[in-house]
Amino acid sequence: MSNYTRTPFLVVFPDTSAARDTYGGTGENVALEGHLLRGAEDRDTVLVFMHPIGGGAYLPMTNALARAGHHVIYCNSRYRGTDSALLMEKVAEDLAACMRHARTEFGYRNVVLAGWSGGGSLSVFYQEQAERATVTSAPSGDGPDLTALDMPPADGLMLLAAHVSRHGTLTEWLDASILDENDPTVRDPELDLYDPANPNQPPYTEEFVRRYRSAQIARNRRITAWVKARLAQLRRSGRDADEYGFVVHGTMADPRWLDPALDSNDRIPGTCYLGDPRVVNMSPVGLARFTTLRSWLSQWSLDDAHADGVRAAAGVSVPVLVVGNTADDACTPDHTRRLHEAFVNTTAERYDVQGATHYYSGPEQRAPLADAVNCIGDWLHRHGWAGSDSASVVVAELGR
Repeated sequence: MSNYTRTPFLVVFPDTSAARDTYGGTGENVALEGHLLRGAEDRDTVLVFMHPIGGGAYLPMTNALARAGHHVIYCNSRYRGTDSALLMEKVAEDLAACMRHARTEFGYRNVVLAGWSGGGSLSVFYQEQAERATVTSAPSGDGPDLTALDMPPADGLMLLAAHVSRHGTLTEWLDASILDENDPTVRDPELDLYDPANPNQPPYTEEFVRRYRSAQIARNRRITAWVKARLAQLRRSGRDADEYGFVVHGTMADPRWLDPALDSNDRIPGTCYLGDPRVVNMSPVGLARFTTLRSWLSQWSLDDAHADGVRAAAGVSVPVLVVGNTADDACTPDHTRRLHEAFVNTTAERYDVQGATHYYSGPEQRAPLADAVNCIGDWLHRHGWAGSDSASVVVAELGR
């Protein structure tokens, strides 16, 4: 296999926020932690990864791309590991700083955004705004004015095992049976997926799925209405800078986890990418479990959040590659399809990696990982963004 080097680095820029929403550091600056993975030969192209909260510098995909000779940057946002106060507009600001760093400090001529999982909708949103910025604040009125930022556009865009948006994904995973946000034991028993006494069991009827999806959307909107009322109350009382933290219970109750016929792929029924969905549904690691008023509107509100991959895709003009994994237990085929079809003003290619899970984790995933890296390398080569080394030989070794 090809050798590669790993160099940690920092991207530091002033934090002009009226209020801080991350803890630690000196306070007046944002410091983003990044890793530069350099393949064996010099390249003028780098692949840039960022996820709103995830740290993926050691994921199988990033390492495999570097072993195949590519240069890769994985840069954490300021919210690494905690999204309770996250504003997607600030994450876009962080990604802009990383993009500038890649060009001015590291000297890369070509930068390709690589949107992994939740980084997919972030990358599409960023590219749309970099090509033509329209967002002047977060939905709450806070956060950066993207029209005033220096946001270097990418030369190309890759979406890898990506979902359509954080707000769309959360809504599809919300436990529709919860009727009282202050007491999650108050439930509609006919919508409780995890109650064995519920007469609605998989395989679910189309009527039940329609009712369930409608109830999920209604729950998202009830929370949003409460958030807006609470925020308005704080402002009326003259406490404009105050925040309010709250818990969202039941956020891993998608019927797809229990009924493999829904949005069918090769995933294992009864599981999700975080384990047993029955446990994750009420565990501390669930999406949006701990959040705040402004963050809910920016990150989780179905009707207010800006960072929507499907909506933003129409504003992208650079070449796009959409890679789906056929055994993905997080981002299912409908997300891959919707993203791919949304790029109406550019050339978007789609490739499905047979047998690949969300993370390509474990020895049995070496062959799917090699397939994915080979597809990416071929796409980069056809656009003039890959070197002339024998990447295919390196990729072949990944499958052994």
